[in-house]
Amino acid sequence: MYEGFLPISKKDMNDRGWDYVDFVYVCGDAYVDHPSFGSAIISRILEAHGYRIGMICQPDWKDPKSVGILGEPRLGFLVSSGNMDSMVNHYTVAKKHRSQDAFTPGGVMGKRPDRAVIVYCNLIRQSFKNTPIIIGGIEASLRRLSHYDYWSDSVRRSILLESGADIISYGMGEHSIVEIADALNSGLRAQDISFIAGTVYKTRDEDSIYDAIRLPDFEEICADKKKYAESFAKQYANTDPYQAKVIYEAYDGKMFVVQNPPAKPLTQMEMDDVYKLPFMRAYHPIYEKDGGIPALNEIKFSLTSNRGCFGECNFCALTMHEGRIVQARSHESIIEEAKEMIEDPDFKGYIHDVGGPTAEFRGPACVKQTKFGACVGKRCLYPKPCNNLIVDHSDYVQLLRKLRKLPKVKKVFVRSGFRFDYLMADKNKEFLKELCHYHVSGQLRVAPEHISDNVLSKMGKPGVEIYNAFIKEFEKINKELGMDQYIVPYLMSSHPGSRLSDAIALAEYLRDHHISPDQVQDFYPTPGTVSTTMYYSGYDPLTMKEVFVEHNPHEKAMQRALIQYRKPENYDLVKEALLKAGREDLIGFSKECLIPPRKMENRPFKGKKAFDNNKNNKSSQSGTRNKKTLNGAGSGSGNRTKSNSKSGHRGKNKR
Repeated sequence: MYEGFLPISKKDMNDRGWDYVDFVYVCGDAYVDHPSFGSAIISRILEAHGYRIGMICQPDWKDPKSVGILGEPRLGFLVSSGNMDSMVNHYTVAKKHRSQDAFTPGGVMGKRPDRAVIVYCNLIRQSFKNTPIIIGGIEASLRRLSHYDYWSDSVRRSILLESGADIISYGMGEHSIVEIADALNSGLRAQDISFIAGTVYKTRDEDSIYDAIRLPDFEEICADKKKYAESFAKQYANTDPYQAKVIYEAYDGKMFVVQNPPAKPLTQMEMDDVYKLPFMRAYHPIYEKDGGIPALNEIKFSLTSNRGCFGECNFCALTMHEGRIVQARSHESIIEEAKEMIEDPDFKGYIHDVGGPTAEFRGPACVKQTKFGACVGKRCLYPKPCNNLIVDHSDYVQLLRKLRKLPKVKKVFVRSGFRFDYLMADKNKEFLKELCHYHVSGQLRVAPEHISDNVLSKMGKPGVEIYNAFIKEFEKINKELGMDQYIVPYLMSSHPGSRLSDAIALAEYLRDHHISPDQVQDFYPTPGTVSTTMYYSGYDPLTMKEVFVEHNPHEKAMQRALIQYRKPENYDLVKEALLKAGREDLIGFSKECLIPPRKMENRPFKGKKAFDNNKNNKSSQSGTRNKKTLNGAGSGSGNRTKSNSKSGHRGKNKR
């Protein structure tokens, strides 16, 4: 009945002539067989290696029978929360419930539990006591060792222990999941699989852990925040597949959780092979009656061209999940997928995106990375571009030109974020010219995040002078092209390091540049980022210097209100903030003032660059934070909540 999709019922198994499956994949997302969904890539890769896979998506977590509908798998269960962390999926930064889940039929909220990986594993264990469980995806990947949990405001144990699973396949997962499957198929017990790159396992025998770095014990990091920061620093220094060591931590001195070095990045041929797999590129037909899966609309007519990111923003989890080494598909592979996409009856002539975590990154940052990996303790772009950095947009430009020439293609948009500092480091501005001419429609979204060097330094972002230079270049090119386009900046409030004075400085910058942002992102502390470690510990783990962190909700509300000081509903907060900071000079009627002495009327802002992000052009925005998910033993990458959320954790790829 559902030819092409993997079995979701005993009937589907019978239709294929199967009386068992090798693996059952239990997932928090609905079943979407598309390469932007990690569950689809992992299941199809295993299928390509000869394994039988059954899918149980969004099971009833209150009913143990729901995970047994396909019977006991021959080799094991695979468990993922889906393309998003279930807690980010469910809660805003204010810890309020979201109203929609884009990965559920009809966008209905509540079809997956909080901490989905833990709940699903416990559900499986009720019925299948000894069957191996392998967990993966963004939720498992970023919780692979002990970690600060924002929602409970506590340090939690490794998800391997909390879930009762046997192995974590962390990162994107293609290599490790096949090796795990082959090891189980050879007859090895799950508890004996301790040698695979890109995995985390547990043991009671410390002597069996060879040539490894012992992190501070769990009890130590719970008692001492500085120890927590030191532990994270060691984890962060061991994210490169070529240089990383085995690292491990102890619990009560009896149980040890061991992380092997990351799996090697995929070669271009391997990347191409992944996207040749027989995906249906659609959600399962059973969801049609419920309105389909909203998340698919975000990425159905988008193309993934790369993964990994050497941009290394501190608030992004990409380094811990996908790594810093960029891997890219060939032009031929991308063009082939585009031609297939064009034949879809729903295709209207618009390719919505061509990119990845960072759109224009099309290869490793330097020649050294291809042999020796990314530098430890040194960044490619911060505080300024490395002298060894290969700054070249030509390959990406050629790819976009080829896509524009395809029949039936009216326009190709670039909606993935791109690095304006990388762009400005390129003396050849051909990419920016073509971006403005062909790939933007009115608004170009970029992410300066802030303008205060005090805050930007904690974010790992370039100084505001680079952003200002980019704006001038953008305006110059648009003038030459005779086009009326402008920039929509992404801004973040309350990031570690940001004080009230920094928020006021940002408000003054917005005033001087006639910008009135409709949306602002509060910093969201999610596992696996440098910034989250700052938020919890008060230390920058990369320097071990103390960092100011605003935890008071009211103070954070004032910082956010200052960025949107023109909104009448923010008047009281803005006035309170200015008075508290001793900036009464910004209250008045002169053009330098932010607000008048009395409460503002509800009138629209008439500045020349006012914009409403809710009104923007359909799919035409370039540089959005929409990081469509790539793959992995589940899915994961960065963290710009909602926009990415319904397409990823800051970052487009969430395995």
